[in-house]
Amino acid sequence: MLEKLFHPSSVAVIGASSNPGKLGHQVLANLIASGFGGALYPVNPKADEILGLEAYGSVTDIPGPVDLVVVVIPNKFVADVLDESGRKGVKAAIIITAGFREAGPEGVAMEQDLLRVAEQYGMRLVGPNCLGVIDTHTPMNASFAAGTPEPGSIAFMSQSGALCTAILDFALAEHIGFSQFVSLGNKADVDDVALLDVWGDDPTTNVIIAYVEGVSDGAKFIEAARTAASKKPVIAVKSGRTASGSKAVSSHTGSLAGSDAAYDAAFSQAGVLRANSVQDLFDWSTAFAYQPLIKGNRVAIVTNAGGPGVMATDALERNGLVLASLQPETEERLAEVLPAAANIHNPVDVLGDARADRYTAALEVVVADPGVDGVVVIVTPQTTTEIEKTAEALVRESEKVDKPLLGCWMGSKEASRGTQILAKNKVPNYPFPERAIGALGAMLRYRTWRDTPVTTAETFDVDKVSVEELLNEVRADGRTAIGDAEAQTILQAYGFTTPKSAVAPTPDEAVKVCAEIGYPVVAKIASPDILHKSDVGGIIVGVDSDEAMREAFDTLIERAKEHQPDATLWGVQVQEMVSDAREVIIGMNRDPQFGPLVMFGLGGIYVEVLKDVTFRVAPMTRTQAEEMVRSIRSFKLLTGVRGQAASDLDAVVDAILRIAQLVTDFPAISELDINPLLVREEGEGAVAVDMRLVLD
Repeated sequence: MLEKLFHPSSVAVIGASSNPGKLGHQVLANLIASGFGGALYPVNPKADEILGLEAYGSVTDIPGPVDLVVVVIPNKFVADVLDESGRKGVKAAIIITAGFREAGPEGVAMEQDLLRVAEQYGMRLVGPNCLGVIDTHTPMNASFAAGTPEPGSIAFMSQSGALCTAILDFALAEHIGFSQFVSLGNKADVDDVALLDVWGDDPTTNVIIAYVEGVSDGAKFIEAARTAASKKPVIAVKSGRTASGSKAVSSHTGSLAGSDAAYDAAFSQAGVLRANSVQDLFDWSTAFAYQPLIKGNRVAIVTNAGGPGVMATDALERNGLVLASLQPETEERLAEVLPAAANIHNPVDVLGDARADRYTAALEVVVADPGVDGVVVIVTPQTTTEIEKTAEALVRESEKVDKPLLGCWMGSKEASRGTQILAKNKVPNYPFPERAIGALGAMLRYRTWRDTPVTTAETFDVDKVSVEELLNEVRADGRTAIGDAEAQTILQAYGFTTPKSAVAPTPDEAVKVCAEIGYPVVAKIASPDILHKSDVGGIIVGVDSDEAMREAFDTLIERAKEHQPDATLWGVQVQEMVSDAREVIIGMNRDPQFGPLVMFGLGGIYVEVLKDVTFRVAPMTRTQAEEMVRSIRSFKLLTGVRGQAASDLDAVVDAILRIAQLVTDFPAISELDINPLLVREEGEGAVAVDMRLVLD
């Protein structure tokens, strides 16, 4: 628990200063200005009094108990004052001082010293290299931010202190209230997981939002986020989406940024809504914080301008929403309260000369329709528009109904007279229709995730012993790569159907295998050193006679020697030819943060050209595997188009789950792919044709 961090009875500021230009002065001033009701102790051996408070030379000189220390002194002294604080009985510390892990190897060592001291005394640390901590309900502003936000129900965490200051300034202007506000800095101790655990049960917090640069323990993050999201919305914006962005993250906080696909997958499985920007972060969080959760996907739009209404309608489909079909009684009532020229169908156009009373009448009718789950009210400032009165009408209606009502007061100068009213009364407002619809879409995605029944990861009865024996043999040979010929054993052990196959060391042996399998066959080079056989011309399809087999054998050996003269050659793998099936790929790469990241997409050239793939973190549930299959853009190709039969989707889902189980059972597998997995028609299963695997 972090009780002493957020709700201390006494706080000491180590490095407090009477100089307004110093951080130690700003932190102490913020604590006083925020109305902190406990004891405050400035610590500075060179001062007798700071900001009207008696100063102490050391934390150990303070006569009473101290719950929390805020440290603002040079980095080389921090470990010593933490030790003094530990001896004093302090149980929480905020290290604002920078120059630790983010500064290089020497800083890493100093940060480890802080952790050793904290662990010795059972002390929790925020930082180092952070802005500080704010709790508006204690109240306490233990930071050097310029101002304290209004009390509210949104809890915010960020690795970037500079971003915190910008967001606070924005929040003050927009009247966005926070329950708690934490700058995590280097996350030496208190991290995303710790805050998710606390905020999930915090009665003052209804929405959790985060700016994330990296997580240190992906599995713990997923579990903590899933638990928190089951109780309240969790929204995150993750920086470092591109390769260059990831590099910037590493230099900024010393974090190891995982692949963007891994974060997408982890957030999806944990129920975290991933925002694409800080703008989305606050667009969505204010909707969650101030409005009831949307119950369905049916949205009504009330507008005084046709164009913005069309823009909102276009945005609905992109966000999984639909334009609500108003009931006949609703449209009849609208016809009674609106002018004849108004549009009584959804989107409801109250016309450009609409005053507040017309908006009120239309809104009351639309909101009462049982087929409407949420409403967006669009106002464009025209000569007759009553900006403030219309805002007040929306506020009144919002207080009466259990449906999300969002405002869209378009414009800036004139519209601001209404947006201020909406902001003060906690009705979310957006300057453009797409942003309002985006917030409702986020609500719907969260409700869908939350209402999906919780299931456990699915497993199968498999032969782990055979796989373990094979991996041990490969290790004993000094190898880390396993090609298709050996991988057949692994696939079969985990319940995959594989083509009839055998490795032939000579052309004569290859012909004998063909007699057993039956023509036509596929011939592949068999070598532990050649995993990507197509790159060396190492596959010949449709071999249909003994003569063709002998020729294929010689050709494959010759090509292999030409491209990789030093490769060990076992001969040629002769494989049953599978036809009338669709190619898909299932792969896995072990992510540094989240572990086994399983991939699915169309196979063959499609995966290379279209890159139409989805990811999930193993282990996974059947529902998650099904979502994975449905999420690729080309999913409809698997369901059958233009007379083609539907593919066996159950077999695909089973294959994904079996691979997830394999890579969970054997952490030594660092990457693999089955390409292709040939999927037959519905009910006929799938065949794993080719697999490569690499050990760490």
